[in-house]
Amino acid sequence: MDLDVFVVTHQGEWARLDALARRRRLSGEEADELVTLYQRATGHLAKVQAAAPDPALVARLTGLVSRGRAAVTGSRTNGWQDVARYYTVSFPAALYRSRRWWLPIAIVSFALSALIAWWLTAHPEVLRSLASPDELREMTRPGGEYEAYYSDRPASSFAAQVWTNNAWIAVECLIFGIAFGIPVIYVLWSNVLNLGVGIGLMASAGRLDIFLGLLIPHGLLELTAVFVAAGLGMRLGWTIIDPGPKTRGVALAEQGRAIVGMAMGLATVLAISGVFEAFVTPSGLPTWARISIGVAAEIAFLLYALVLGRKAAASGEIGDLDAADRADLQPVAA
Repeated sequence: MDLDVFVVTHQGEWARLDALARRRRLSGEEADELVTLYQRATGHLAKVQAAAPDPALVARLTGLVSRGRAAVTGSRTNGWQDVARYYTVSFPAALYRSRRWWLPIAIVSFALSALIAWWLTAHPEVLRSLASPDELREMTRPGGEYEAYYSDRPASSFAAQVWTNNAWIAVECLIFGIAFGIPVIYVLWSNVLNLGVGIGLMASAGRLDIFLGLLIPHGLLELTAVFVAAGLGMRLGWTIIDPGPKTRGVALAEQGRAIVGMAMGLATVLAISGVFEAFVTPSGLPTWARISIGVAAEIAFLLYALVLGRKAAASGEIGDLDAADRADLQPVAA
């Protein structure tokens, strides 16, 4: 085979295939042309490899065929495009679709914490049963345990410690869902009890404003992330009981993948709250400024989950893997 003649004969087809393969959008006719030229280029590569394996021409055609295959099969995006899509589409959609689980959990948890705090302040004998008077004074005095907790370590290492601790709590909520969600209730109760006792102790000492000024800057966002994780865990547990119209295996696989996908987003939210806890909570900013930062962060998260998430869910996004990455499933009767 005369390579020079072969190249001259098919040069135009190769150039056209390369041009079509690099376009982001194609018309119907152009798509058909792309498929035809890709098939021809594949045959040309095979012929060159068999008859006259010139290294330069083989490399050129191999690259061309590779680009053509990617264009024909619709290769998926990767790298930063995947990350951007996750945070702007997949994660908010999953938050929105699971809102009926984590929003009630958040409301009930805050209500229980408030009830525990009220019970402690209204019944001093219960408060005294928790610790000795000296221990209670040490915890609630200016510069005591509650306040020193946020400032007695370097901010950077404290942020890492806080993130690790909260991320582990979130992971527990996600993993424990497989046990019908029952252990998740214990994790939630531990957080609710700690919050309620802290509020009750500081309120009884007349320093509730100080405590809220230390808690709200990071606590709203941090607790919301934990409530989301708990909601997902409870939803996974309920899926075992009632998988809906899908088979139990398919429903669990779908929900499990969504949970794994949510883990990265929740880790990011907890990292942000950890930074707030390490750098904003113990800062010299006025209390109103620190509280405003925490409230603004919480509002931003709720808008992200409920507004952007609703838009993403309305487009059909479910927070699962892309359709191209999921196994094909045979339809089954409901």
